Amino acid sequence: MSLFSQLKEDIAVVFDRDPAARSTFEVVTTYPGFHAMVIHRLANKLWRLQWKWLARFTSHVGRWLTGIEIHPGATIGRRVFIDHGMGVVVGETAEIGDDCTLYHGVTLGGTSWNKGKRHPTLKNGVVVGAGAKILGPITVGANARVGSNAVVVKDVPDDATAVGIPARILDSAAEKQRNKQAEKLGFSAYAISADMNDPMVKAIHGLIDHSAHIDHRLDLILAQLQKLGAEVPAAQDRPDDFDPNYLNKIVD
Repeated sequence: MSLFSQLKEDIAVVFDRDPAARSTFEVVTTYPGFHAMVIHRLANKLWRLQWKWLARFTSHVGRWLTGIEIHPGATIGRRVFIDHGMGVVVGETAEIGDDCTLYHGVTLGGTSWNKGKRHPTLKNGVVVGAGAKILGPITVGANARVGSNAVVVKDVPDDATAVGIPARILDSAAEKQRNKQAEKLGFSAYAISADMNDPMVKAIHGLIDHSAHIDHRLDLILAQLQKLGAEVPAAQDRPDDFDPNYLNKIVD
């Protein structure tokens, strides 16, 4: 892949994941995450050429300019986006797959002074919330999500969500059903656990569970009506009139 194509891809991913981005000039001149990725590619190339000191110095300059510290030995894939970025630390043996997103304050750190693999591996599509710490030679599975300020010290399965200190995995059948129902209603329940000690969160999850239960009951009723020979009208083609953004307007 040519350098120009890679730069175009890095700019495009900012527009995909940050609604605040307004122009290519703005991204190129004011986005530290973009700058950090460009500098890291240079530092990583120097590192693989065995020019260790120059690679570390290049990385150090990038840290000074962006507030993002990426060891030149770290392996980073394509379309990785670091949003805001201040305080992000990526260790030497860390591996980040394609299409990952890291927010400010994220640490991909080690728990040992031994040589060899000692930092995390993020597979493709991982999202890591602000302030999260992923420590040790563990693996975060493809499309997994890590909640803000979580401390992850064990492997996270594919498509799971990890929250808390130490992080626990929200991948039960109930959580998956709840997230699926939330997406149908037009919002994401990402990194919000039903057992959080917050009355508003508990109320929201209660409404989601009730909605899922009603949908299930309606499906059973329609199935029984069809067995009895009743003519059941097809589902409406038009979208639901429910607008989740209306709730935000009320709150504002």
